[in-house]
Amino acid sequence: MAEPGSVAWPPAPIRTERLVLREPEARDRPAVIELFASPEVGTYIGGPRPRDELERAVPEVPRRRPGHFVVDLDGAMIGTVTLDRRDAERPCHVLSGAGQAELGYMFLPRAWGSGYAGEACAAALDWFAGAFPDESVVLRTQIANDRSMRLAVKLGFSEVERFEEYGAEQWLGVWSPVPPAG
Repeated sequence: MAEPGSVAWPPAPIRTERLVLREPEARDRPAVIELFASPEVGTYIGGPRPRDELERAVPEVPRRRPGHFVVDLDGAMIGTVTLDRRDAERPCHVLSGAGQAELGYMFLPRAWGSGYAGEACAAALDWFAGAFPDESVVLRTQIANDRSMRLAVKLGFSEVERFEEYGAEQWLGVWSPVPPAG
């Protein structure tokens, strides 16, 4: 996979029926801190981080980088979607010797249950398919995270394997914009 930075970045904001996917701005800092300090959000990603630590660590303008989208609802950040290059040396890699992007997402608890994660992730995957034709995307989540497991299936990820990591059973799925030959 080419680096996400090899395409024009930031892309124009991506608009869906209800959301805007855009790059981070200074106004997002409080929501970024809330996101990483949330015990509910931290349940499947190693736990929440202390708010005072985040207040010191999060820059005035949250980090901008290719493949990182803020999910905006009515002018306010409700979550993030990321498409990061997956290290070819990482265990449980899908395609031997080749890199992929890994889809990640986190949403504030108040945004849960309204379909925003599915809408935002589908829009990011559509953008990715246009920017990186023929490239696959992987998604890793804990088996215990029922919501994430349902979202993976809804987005069209197919299970590749299950494995133990971080003291929990993980699920790895793959998504491809190109239908399999056959």
